[in-house]
Amino acid sequence: MSKIFVVEDNAGLLDAIGSYLEVEGHKVVSFDRIAGVYEAAKMGFPDLMILDVMLPDGDGFHLARRIKKDNDIPILFLTARTSESDRITGFEIGADDYVVKPFSMRELVLRVRSILGRTQRDSNKSSKEQLHTWMLDSEMAEDHKPHKLELNENSHLCLHDGIEVKLTATEWKILSFLAEREKVVVSREKLLGMCLDYLAEGSERAINTHMKNIRAKLTINGWIETVRGFGYRFIGKVEHDIG
Repeated sequence: MSKIFVVEDNAGLLDAIGSYLEVEGHKVVSFDRIAGVYEAAKMGFPDLMILDVMLPDGDGFHLARRIKKDNDIPILFLTARTSESDRITGFEIGADDYVVKPFSMRELVLRVRSILGRTQRDSNKSSKEQLHTWMLDSEMAEDHKPHKLELNENSHLCLHDGIEVKLTATEWKILSFLAEREKVVVSREKLLGMCLDYLAEGSERAINTHMKNIRAKLTINGWIETVRGFGYRFIGKVEHDIG
């Protein structure tokens, strides 16, 4: 059973979401405004938060940023806003999904199932330490120096030249998926299917946004190459595996 926070000011919709999720076997904690959500999360972070963007006492995006600083819990945004810029803002914050109103409850339940399935697969990985290290050749780096990237599959720790890089759950999945397939071109559709588990209209732009964030956090753009018209390719070279 997963604990899910639902933050939605429409009472009818809030009750409906709660009822459907409880039928799925989840424990639902409902809020009709932002007040109290952050404090409740600090007392016990949920497995997933379903968060409306426009609330009577504040902005859901702002609340998400605040919560993400403390714990990278999965967040699914609900909104009546249909503009691409709003969707991009959500993914830049680190959203795992974004659902535009009106929507069917079946669609919402399936998306919740998909997000929780990904996070549970991560938590059920073997406790065996798996540290993978890649090197970026000096001629591939913009500053002409060799660079090291280390990914720990169990702790989801990412080190770039020995410095920890804070990645969202989705950013980690994308980076590790590409790194494990070094020199192989991976399409945006493949990344969506394997790392976000769904395909939706305009969702390819979400991959672009995640990739932009990953590159900015790594500081060295040479790790991931854009292959125009096809997708992305990780060009680091594996140095060693420690298992």
